[in-house]
Formats: sequence, structure tokens, C-alpha cells
Amino acid sequence: MQQLAQRATTLTPSLTLAIDAKAKKLKAEGVDVCGFGAGEPDFDTPQYIKDAAVQALAAGFTKYTPSSGIPELRAAIADKLKNENGLEYKPSQIIVNCGAKHSCYNAILATCQAGDEVIIPAPYWLSYPEMAKLADAAPVIVETTEASGFKITPDQFRDAMTPATKLIILNSPGNPTGTVYSREELQALAEVALEEDILMLSDEIYEKITYDGVQPVSLASLGENVYDLTITVNGFSKAYAMTGWRLGYVAAPEPIAAAIDSIQSHSTSNPTSFAQKGALAGLKGDQSFIGEMVKAFAERRAYMYDRLTKIPGVTCVKPMGAFYMLPNISSFGLSSTAFSSKLLDDQKVAVVPGIAFGSDAHVRLSYACSMENIQKGLDRIEAFCASLKR
Repeated sequence: MQQLAQRATTLTPSLTLAIDAKAKKLKAEGVDVCGFGAGEPDFDTPQYIKDAAVQALAAGFTKYTPSSGIPELRAAIADKLKNENGLEYKPSQIIVNCGAKHSCYNAILATCQAGDEVIIPAPYWLSYPEMAKLADAAPVIVETTEASGFKITPDQFRDAMTPATKLIILNSPGNPTGTVYSREELQALAEVALEEDILMLSDEIYEKITYDGVQPVSLASLGENVYDLTITVNGFSKAYAMTGWRLGYVAAPEPIAAAIDSIQSHSTSNPTSFAQKGALAGLKGDQSFIGEMVKAFAERRAYMYDRLTKIPGVTCVKPMGAFYMLPNISSFGLSSTAFSSKLLDDQKVAVVPGIAFGSDAHVRLSYACSMENIQKGLDRIEAFCASLKR
């Protein structure tokens, strides 16, 4: 029997995808399931973006492109980063990837290797530790608290560092917590990284989805020294409701960008040709769609937060970005997996166990779904929690 590589056997399957698949299977069987597992906007991709891709197909734009992406898209991304984020990147420093997840993976693969350590604040997006493992590096998990708003502190960062530390991953606005770091908080963390030249991966995929006037800050904008240590990741999935299009990008110092391009050239070759034309249209077209979508998310967020925090035994940090809520359900005496499984079995409500994100005290709910789904689902969650307290 052929043996698997060790890196393949140490990976943890994605619980978010597993829960979503189970909920969809039940729905296909006619069961009335309220799903809170999806990590994607429930809005359709704007029509002008779809039209651009259709036109590209009709024009025969279906061949290989440069592995780093078409030049006009890289130039448009450079303009976006300059105008919106205060970041000066040349197009040659920008590599278009097959989704921001792919951007993160390529960045870690290009910079980390066996013997390296990657610091990851928890709760974390569940793929970060697995990506570090795939690069043969060791994930070092730093637990944050509700009291800190789920933010890693400079002291925690410094305490977690060792001579083997190569990279820290910061996700702001964050999944699954909705955490948004302030300029001052990022500056303090960057100063710790500068002490030992620790690379920083700044995952900014949710940057356009924030609330209450909060303005996210791009880590690399905090000064030349910080810029030189920062790998900026972003993409089109969340802001433009283009999850299935699989387009993200990384902006990095020239040597790192070149390494990522080389890796990509030997793995995926290039991002999908006509999808890139859609992304280009997205950057250059009407941006009002984003504001309308975020307004709907804000209404759902307010409703969900109000309902969850009124349930006896549940506490919740109010998210300032993204479209997730991470209520603490530890008072019920169940693990997050047991809570989620029993909730799906008893009330036909699908949430994601917090253990997938490094916190067994929580479950994650996405409010990137209809208000009808949210209202019905929260009615069921309230009834379920009441039954556990009896």
C-alpha cells in the first residue's frame, strides 16, 4: 500500500466546509435547516462584473495569462492600494492568485520552511495553522481573550517569539471574531516585529466590510521599515461577492513577490483568464454595490447581536468588521462540537464549532444570510439554549 506524505496526514479537514455540506445535504432532503456556516456574501456578483467576464469569453480571452496576472489588473490593484490604502507598490510587486486563501498559502510557502515558527493569534481563520504545516513550519498559537476584543497584545507577541519565529499572521478585519485593530494597536505590534525582523502577513480580505465608522488600517502603511516586513493579502471574494471566481492578490517586497510568482508558475500556472477581466471591471466600476451590501450586513449584525446577548448563558463580543459573530457558549457545559452537533440534530440549525478556530468555548455564526434565516435560526437557538438550562 502506498504511504501518504506526513504533511497530508497531519491536516485537519475544514469544519466550516463540513458543516455547510451537512446542512446543504439536509436541505436537499427537504429538511428546513437554518444555516449560519457560510463564509460568503449571499449577494450575487454585480452584473457589470459578470458582463465583463462574458465579454472576455466571447472575445476568446480563454488562454494562458502571465502567471502573476494580466498587467492591466496588476496595475489597477497598484492604483487601488495607493489611493485607498496609502501603499506604494509597483505592479511587479503584485501577484494575482487563485483566491486570497491561495495568496496566503503562497506567501507562507515562499517565506517559511522546516524549523520556522509562525505566530497565529486565536481565534484564527482555520486554514492558517494548516498552511504553516504544509510549509513544514510550526504554528504557534497565542490565545486572545474576549476582554481584549480577541486582539493579540505586544506582550503576548513578544512572549511567543523564539529564535525560530519567522512570521506572524494578522487578520484585520478578522474571521471569525470581527476584530479590527486600530492604527495604534498595529503600530505597537509592528514595533515588536521590527525588534527581530519578523515578517508579518496582513490578511485584509474583509477591509471594506466594517461598521460604526470603523476604518481599517493597512499594516504596511505604518512606515518604510514596517512595509519592508509586510506581505499584504487582499482579494475580490468578499467585497465584490466573487467567492467562486477565486481571485485574490498579494503585494510584497520584490524578492517575496518574485518567489510567489515562481511558486505559482509551477502550481496553478495563472489565475483564470476571463475571471481577471471581471476583477478588473470590479476595481474600475461603480463601487456603490459594496455600501449597499454592508448596510444590509450592519442591520443583520445589530439584530443578531441583540438577540444573542439576551439569551441567558451566552456572551458575545460585538464584531466591528467581516460578517461573523462568535458567541461564547461554554456556560452550557458542552464542547463547541457537541453543542453544534446537538443544535443541528435538535433544532436543524447549522453553526460552526469554535474549536475549528482555536476556541472550544465558542461557536461561529455567519450573518451573510437572509434576515428571515437569521430570525428563524435565532428563535431556534434561543429555544435550544433554554432546553440546556433546564
